[in-house]
Amino acid sequence: MTSTCTITFDGERLRGRAGEPLIEFLKKQGVDLPHVCYHPTLGVLETCDACWVEVDGELKRGCTLKSDDGLKVETRSEQARAAREEGMDRLLSKHELYCTVCENNNGDCTLHNTMVDMQIPIQRYEFQRKPYEKDTSSPFYTYDPDQCILCGRCVEACQNVEVNETLSIDFTSEHPRVLWDGGKPINDSSCVHCGHCVTVCPCNALMENSMDGQVGPFTAMPWSLKRPMIEIIKKLETTVGATPVSGLSEIDMNLRQPEIKRTKTVCTYCGVGCSFEMWTRNRHILKVQPVPEAPANGISTCIKGKFAWDFVNSEKRLTMPLIRDNGRFREASWDEALDLVARRLLEVRDRHGPDSLGFIGSSKGTNEQAYLVQKIARRVIGTNNVDNSSRYCQNPATKGLFRTVGYGGDAGTIKDIERAEVVVIVGSNTAENHPVIAARIKAAQKLRGQKLIVVDPRKHEMAERADIFLRPKSGTDLVWASALSRYMFDHDLADRDFLDRWVNGVEEYRRSLEPFTLELAEAETGLPRQALVDAAETIGRAKTVCLLWAMGITQHSHGSDASTALSNLLLVTGNYGKPGTGGYPMRGHNNVQGASDFGCLRDRYPGYDHVADEKARKRWAQGWGVSPDELSDKPGLGNFLMVQAADDREIKAMYIVGEETAFSDANTHNVISGFEKLDFMVVQDVFLSRTAEYADVVLPACPSVEQEGTYVNTERRIQRSYQVLEPLGDSRPDWRILTDLASRMGHDWGYGHPAEIMAECARIAPMFAGVSYDRLEGWSSQLWPVAADGTDSPLLYADGFANEDGKANLHPLEWQPPEEAPDEEYDLLLDNGRMREQFQGTNQSGQSEGIWDQVPRGFVEVSPELAAERGIEEGTWVRLTSRRDSVDFPAVITDRVRGKTLFLPIHFGKTGVNLLTGEHNDPDVQTPAYKETAVKLEVLDKRGDPPLPAHNYRYGRPTPMSGVEVEVKWARSDYAPPPAQQSNPRKM
Repeated sequence: MTSTCTITFDGERLRGRAGEPLIEFLKKQGVDLPHVCYHPTLGVLETCDACWVEVDGELKRGCTLKSDDGLKVETRSEQARAAREEGMDRLLSKHELYCTVCENNNGDCTLHNTMVDMQIPIQRYEFQRKPYEKDTSSPFYTYDPDQCILCGRCVEACQNVEVNETLSIDFTSEHPRVLWDGGKPINDSSCVHCGHCVTVCPCNALMENSMDGQVGPFTAMPWSLKRPMIEIIKKLETTVGATPVSGLSEIDMNLRQPEIKRTKTVCTYCGVGCSFEMWTRNRHILKVQPVPEAPANGISTCIKGKFAWDFVNSEKRLTMPLIRDNGRFREASWDEALDLVARRLLEVRDRHGPDSLGFIGSSKGTNEQAYLVQKIARRVIGTNNVDNSSRYCQNPATKGLFRTVGYGGDAGTIKDIERAEVVVIVGSNTAENHPVIAARIKAAQKLRGQKLIVVDPRKHEMAERADIFLRPKSGTDLVWASALSRYMFDHDLADRDFLDRWVNGVEEYRRSLEPFTLELAEAETGLPRQALVDAAETIGRAKTVCLLWAMGITQHSHGSDASTALSNLLLVTGNYGKPGTGGYPMRGHNNVQGASDFGCLRDRYPGYDHVADEKARKRWAQGWGVSPDELSDKPGLGNFLMVQAADDREIKAMYIVGEETAFSDANTHNVISGFEKLDFMVVQDVFLSRTAEYADVVLPACPSVEQEGTYVNTERRIQRSYQVLEPLGDSRPDWRILTDLASRMGHDWGYGHPAEIMAECARIAPMFAGVSYDRLEGWSSQLWPVAADGTDSPLLYADGFANEDGKANLHPLEWQPPEEAPDEEYDLLLDNGRMREQFQGTNQSGQSEGIWDQVPRGFVEVSPELAAERGIEEGTWVRLTSRRDSVDFPAVITDRVRGKTLFLPIHFGKTGVNLLTGEHNDPDVQTPAYKETAVKLEVLDKRGDPPLPAHNYRYGRPTPMSGVEVEVKWARSDYAPPPAQQSNPRKM
């Protein structure tokens, strides 16, 4: 129960929540206490000296106070008022005020707004330029020391929110400024361009380059005109006073507002599910502005979510339907294209049967799109041949969770991961693939002492930060996980009470662990026995453990078993069903969770009803107004098997929505062969993708910001995304294309808005019974399962497990080695994965020049020891040859990889790594074993520049600090607390 209190503020009694920051408490009462450095996410910095109040006759910084019963605060005393005005004057002395020609005069400038609210009559301290130039080295944002007020917000965000630890302020220097890696240019530092610093800057010292000259009527003027205007205004300030000048800037700010549109949207890159406001002026995206209310990310972003939106207005966008005639595409009308698609799909169905067609929904599109793809497949065509890209990455994790705990999703939320005593990360490069979640873990470790265990063959950032780093042989995770489970039983670390109450098959499972000794684990994994013991003791003795895993586990020939072993370990130690616990398979694409949740699976309806379940099939038939006999009860083919069936001429037609199958599926040769043998192929996408090149009809879809819809992030969190821009050209939202197509195939469902599609699904699927657009309004979200009254489920399994008897099941396993391993000829193992800067096949992220500035080309990582053995230098080109084909890339020499293991980012080249990968796969779910690719290496007689440029953040040297060292500022001989005046306030 939240306690309340009554405080007295300027003689008025105010009642509200106790223990709340005073600034937030007053804000809820409609009172604005002047402040600049305080930010609700960053907390108390005490650098700006603008929030002084009087408590019991003593001056206190208002940002340091919390609401408490009986607190008496006075702001109107002469002492408090003078202190605040002195503090603001000191800030203004560091800042060249030119608001009317400033891009940041848009209502979002804390400094400007506070100055106007305080009615500062004139700038007491004359502004003097600082001995520094603007830092324009970053392709994404600019730092202007002449505008910097040294509030330290950016430093706090970098050090303790993002925990990249790049930014600092040296208050001991003669002219303090914000520093990157102690004084490097931004683009030569360890800055990862996440944009946190820009988001929290209270003025225009840090500003997005996309804002430059784009915001107001005067901002587009060249500096040759701006500078004289600024000088004139400065003279006016010292003659007629600042009030008329600030009044002019207020008029300018209000004139800008109607032209600036602020729309809440959801990021469509990774599975974290960040939401934020997108600021636009006409079709120009001014900036992405995260807000504290965003449920998954708060103010956090990454380089892609903050800056990589150029693709929206790319000249490469599809804007008209395309039909292939005589081997070449021509533009067509929507009527012609949709009529052709409808006719040909029905012809194939009628001639060859429903199962001769295959449908692939998008893991980047909306839930409503996914729902309609599977509805067309099942209701119109009559096949369960429907899938999405989770087959390539997450189905093994889902299988492991289905086997053990019952739901195929994260057990809790990002907040649970933050509050865990121990976090275990397995096969996940979290800092690059899910940077916002990684930031939460880094902050919990740095600020609250959370223990971090990382298990990965590759030494990435989270491995470097780990308290325990285990580097096993690739593909052996089931062995060490099972050995740790046995250790728990053998050393009385198993949670017996939990097991007795909530888990089936305990004794059978324990017997199955007999082979998994520490000796076996040491021999198979290469991990030292003591390291295994240390990890087991840390996990077993912790009160709460969260375990995260990703494609380093799932993309193996036995990824389902390895995922199951990890969930088994959590059950043995009682780490399900309470805050700060559970299994968290990190979802890769923004809606790979939602695409599966809403039915794009070969054997599951929306909400995971099985197609062979007669009761569920009857419910779906009733919901769709058909006889159950019209819905197939036979599980269909997943996308991996569809492509193989196409190559065998069993699948005759395919409809692919927003998936780069030609780039993402294993063994590219067979994929292309299968596509070329199809009688008819439709691709619905934003770009003419590699996959679309093989299509007979290409339908131009809209990106997320040009349509409404909902998405499900890795937490199972359903969020609503609003339309930011009108569709470009004649492109159309996915849901509208699919609705129109169904109508042409004789099924006029009549949807006028995606909310109606969600309402239909919620009416039929029990898991989504209480989901509605009204309940998802604004920043609200719901985590499935959602009861009919709207009650959602942030934490699963608190009252039992999602199995018939309410209990979890320990699942016995056997160790099976990888299907493909190095031998004498193919003597190296090729690991692969994503990078922070790019996304998948670069169709979206690759439209941003700034992204290519960071990583201009592909490369292969080679260990120092292998490089020395083979005579490889930085920039040496090498040829990698698997049992299927060859690719050429320049080498990066790094200890991120070890020995005879290589690493190749998946994003580069027209065909990329999948020229090399094979079709061996997990027999339980048919996920290709991308991580099991044996290769040989040939050193080519070709040298080039280092593939990773010297300014890439991986070469930076961060400067870890506790945060903003304001005490150093206070210790300066020339600092005196307000209301005393300063001789050189701009230096502090």
